[in-house]
Amino acid sequence: MTRIKIRYLTLFILLLTLSWTLVTQASQQTRTTELTQSSSDRTAKKNKAKNRQHNSQTTLSKKQHSQTSTSTNKTRSINKSQPAAKKTKPSRPVNKKTTAKITSASKSKTAVRPDKCVNKKGQKIACASKSLKSQTLAQAHNARIQKAQKTAMNKLMAQLGKPYHWGGTSPMTGFDCSGLVYYAYKDLVNFRIPRTANEMYHLEDATKINRSELENGDLVFFRIQGRGTADHVGVYVGNGKFIQSLRSGRDIQITSLSENYWQRHYVGARRVMTAKTLR
Repeated sequence: MTRIKIRYLTLFILLLTLSWTLVTQASQQTRTTELTQSSSDRTAKKNKAKNRQHNSQTTLSKKQHSQTSTSTNKTRSINKSQPAAKKTKPSRPVNKKTTAKITSASKSKTAVRPDKCVNKKGQKIACASKSLKSQTLAQAHNARIQKAQKTAMNKLMAQLGKPYHWGGTSPMTGFDCSGLVYYAYKDLVNFRIPRTANEMYHLEDATKINRSELENGDLVFFRIQGRGTADHVGVYVGNGKFIQSLRSGRDIQITSLSENYWQRHYVGARRVMTAKTLR
């Protein structure tokens, strides 16, 4: 009996120890699972917080970017609508003398240059430009020259048929070649007309011209007797003809330049009536 009791006790003790080990193992497992769960929960919470912060930062950056873009667009539109502001120079102390000089210079400029077509109030007014002034001056010069040419032609044509007279310069006595030219131009030009054909040919106040450019009143020169550069002179009257007082026994007449004799002895032409030489 005692042996049986000992066996039961040992079995009971074994069962208690087994149950105790099982309980301790189960408690340890539950603790480990709880610890793992708590750590996983903590990490999940941390991740969620991080995600929330990241999302808030991204939304803030987006808002700031949109605000900056809208502000830049507004400034661009404002800059487009408004004209660019001029750079202002630093103001200097006002000097009465300099301001008076500047105002007088501006007044003189406006007085000298009326082609700006602006009056004192800044309003545009009708005025003539430089080109128009030059055109009007050229027209006035041409009118003066044409009038002088007509006067010279009338004086010359009135002498047709009068006899040649050596050294003559008057309609009362007659003319030689240079005397006829002297009579026609002495009251029209502002320089002294010489008395010989050679001197007229070398006259500084007369302009040398080509034969194709001849106009009424131009002087045509010839070398007939071989004395000097030119020893005979006539006046061109248009249509390839000239008026001359040739020699004794011949009257004042109109001759054609196209004749072979005059083409052989022709030496040149000069223009004595210009805008500078007319009185």
